[in-house]
Amino acid sequence: MGLGEPYGVDPIIFGSIYVGAIPIFWLAIIWLVSNIKAKRSVTGPVLLACNCAISAYVYLIIAGENVPVWVYGLIVAIIIYAIYSTLKKVKQKKEELLNEASV
Repeated sequence: MGLGEPYGVDPIIFGSIYVGAIPIFWLAIIWLVSNIKAKRSVTGPVLLACNCAISAYVYLIIAGENVPVWVYGLIVAIIIYAIYSTLKKVKQKKEELLNEASV
């Protein structure tokens, strides 16, 4: 619990954001699949899923004080990976649904 104190980050808030975003992320994926099936825009669900994936780290960037530079680099790497992973998952779901529709 004392780990966040020197950096002005409350671990409870960070953890709550991190864990709280998980169900919203999966709801966004369900919404995405629904939109793909209905041939509607996927922009909203993709943006929501990406925001859920990075929300805790955005809190760290905003609330953090005296955070070492390497931590920001790590956060950027995590955010890039989260966006990449989400977009990859979107593409995979879209291909699965298109394959189901053609069978």
